[in-house]
Amino acid sequence: MPPLRTALRRLSRALAILVVSWLALSWLAVLVLRFVPPWTSAVMMERRMGAWLHGERDFRLRQHWVPWTQVSPYVPLAMVAGEDQKFPFHHGFDLDSIQDALDDADEGKRLRGASTISQQTAKNLFLWNGRSFVRKGLEAYFTVLIELSWPKRRILEVYMNIAELGDGIYGVGAASEAYFHVPPSRLGPAQAARLAAVLPSPRRLHADRPSAYVQRRTQWIERQMQQLGGPGYLDGTHPPRPRRGH
Repeated sequence: MPPLRTALRRLSRALAILVVSWLALSWLAVLVLRFVPPWTSAVMMERRMGAWLHGERDFRLRQHWVPWTQVSPYVPLAMVAGEDQKFPFHHGFDLDSIQDALDDADEGKRLRGASTISQQTAKNLFLWNGRSFVRKGLEAYFTVLIELSWPKRRILEVYMNIAELGDGIYGVGAASEAYFHVPPSRLGPAQAARLAAVLPSPRRLHADRPSAYVQRRTQWIERQMQQLGGPGYLDGTHPPRPRRGH
């Protein structure tokens, strides 16, 4: 066999082993995190590294894990009401929202996000911020793994523990103590809605110093929480109702 063909065959075999190994390890990581609380996330590490590179000496990252049973049921409901009302019913991707976003882009409107909570969990946990096709492809891959491996409650539990809710503040445990000085189990509907209201831009919007926009969005999320029927909506026993503008 010619040397070049032998070298190419060995290279192909090495690449195949590398790809299969990466797929196996990534799925193993997802399976482990179904049961083990993640001690950090890729986005948290990215933020910490960014602070170090930019010389932010006063930066302090705050986050600690809080299990589902120790969080007010209004918190996950508020996040679903504000971010992804079809979460209990879809399989990781909201195809209607994706199509609406593409239609808006075709009409020249501002590009808006259509990421579900499952996609945001995949991105926050394993990937980095940005809009590249590579990152979006990996986000879709990890979203599929998460939806296949975790129940919906686990996805929400991880999401509300790693979501950025302020500059250096990640997760409902740190946010509830920083902004409201209470444990997350004591958060009421209005407080939960205010946390969810800052999720689109947590470094610009502030739960403890709400702007007029945050106040309006908080009120809209509270109305949505009521219209969805309360925390029981997360069980997925009732179909989603249409969202009204905010």
